[in-house]
Amino acid sequence: MENREFQVFVAVRPGALEFLQEMSKYYEIVIFTASLSKYANPLLDILDPDELCTSRLFREHCQYIDQTYMKDMSKLGRRLEDVILIDNSPNSYKLQPENALPCTSWYDDLSDTELFTYMPLLIGLSTVADVR
Repeated sequence: MENREFQVFVAVRPGALEFLQEMSKYYEIVIFTASLSKYANPLLDILDPDELCTSRLFREHCQYIDQTYMKDMSKLGRRLEDVILIDNSPNSYKLQPENALPCTSWYDDLSDTELFTYMPLLIGLSTVADVR
């Protein structure tokens, strides 16, 4: 970053890669993070080498309201009836809470199965006219 090399350690939530692979069969996957692009892009390049995620949005695409970064799903240019935001921060989806699928924060629990438990629900939602 900024002409400097950093060595970082990234912990990947259990099931994250399998989740991306499976969900890409049913959905267009867009990463929308409140992280800065200069930080997130190199990590996403490593975590998604098969480019299952078709687009990426970053902090610069968020709305900064009341000292909080909020993700505005209308910036995707997609029908909101088709958009699901999986996020651990309720502030992130304040603008379109009906499009949110809340998840817990994850740090290092290697026995976590949350992403696996969401798969059947999301596969079912892939066939409905309005996911909200």
